Amino acid sequence: MAWNEPGGNSNNQDPWGGKRRNNGDRKGPPDLDEAFRKLQESLNGLFGGGKKRSDEGGGSGKSGGFGGLLGIGLVVLAAVWLYSAVYVVDEQEQAVVLRFGKYYETVGPGLNIYFPPIDRKYLENVTRERAYTKQGQMLTEDENIVEVPLTVQYKISNLQDFVLNVDQPEISLQHATDSALRHVVGSTAMDQVLTEGRELMASEIKERLQRFLDTYRTGITVTQVNVQSAAAPREVQEAFDDVIRAREDEQRSRNQAETYANGVVPEARGQAQRILEDANGYRDETVSRAKGEADRFTKLVAEYRKAPEVTRQRLYLDTMQEIFSNTSKVLVTGNKNGQNNLLYLPLDKMIDSGRSPGASVTGAAASSNEVNARAAADLQQQQARTRESR
Repeated sequence: MAWNEPGGNSNNQDPWGGKRRNNGDRKGPPDLDEAFRKLQESLNGLFGGGKKRSDEGGGSGKSGGFGGLLGIGLVVLAAVWLYSAVYVVDEQEQAVVLRFGKYYETVGPGLNIYFPPIDRKYLENVTRERAYTKQGQMLTEDENIVEVPLTVQYKISNLQDFVLNVDQPEISLQHATDSALRHVVGSTAMDQVLTEGRELMASEIKERLQRFLDTYRTGITVTQVNVQSAAAPREVQEAFDDVIRAREDEQRSRNQAETYANGVVPEARGQAQRILEDANGYRDETVSRAKGEADRFTKLVAEYRKAPEVTRQRLYLDTMQEIFSNTSKVLVTGNKNGQNNLLYLPLDKMIDSGRSPGASVTGAAASSNEVNARAAADLQQQQARTRESR
């Protein structure tokens, strides 16, 4: 039996467990039809439908419900359009807006709105640096094949040109990079590509690539081009390694030779300058001594003319003193027949010089010379007196 038929439910309960009260109310879930009717009346009042009178027909109720659903749809569409039309541009971004397919404006950072579908926007990051890497086999100027890896760093400098002038600007960048790389490598010898010519190649590739992009008006600026270590094909890699090692040995030997030259050449120049200075000093000394001797001889001639005998005797004594200064023995002859010969040895001076050979050799030699000179002078005086007596 149904729960609400007479006598069908003795406990006076509904299917959801709610008991009926004395005043006819019951406890249970709300009536869905009643709730939907109240919501529909609220929407009708919101969009001008108003409340329907109780004596209106069922057709009028359907018309009011359709109007409410149409209003809800319009509200949803308006919310969706507003959500898609309002957008935010970050600090690192820019946006280009096209109206009816034609460029309208470039929008900077901030909250903005556009009007789709008559407007279209293109939002891009214009400060972030992007990178493109390429590697391939290239033919050098001397007809050798090398593998050159390349990395190109770039950023968007003109968003309008980037969006409107070229269909796929980054694909155009890749093609332009390939063209510039092949042109530069094809104009460079293989040893330059493999060794110290990479920096110059990178500079030339960057200049040529930027010229291509400016001609195409892609709105892209190349910030850096890095040519990584190029390599020969695998089949001849060992031979190329030997060539590179030989070049390194050559450079090392050249550096060592330059270091040796830098150490030897200044020393040789210093020695040459010292020899020149010694020669100049010797020249000046010789010239000065010659001039002094000439002056002394001139003065001696004048004195000799005044007193020839005395001057001759003085010259003889000076000469004998100079000769005896280099010997420690003196032989004194008495007459022409060789009789009365006398060998004079300054033993006291020689003994003194032997006791202290390191300190008084010079003094002993000088004293010995003086004694020898004195003995010679005495001998000459004795011979002079003998001649006078005869």
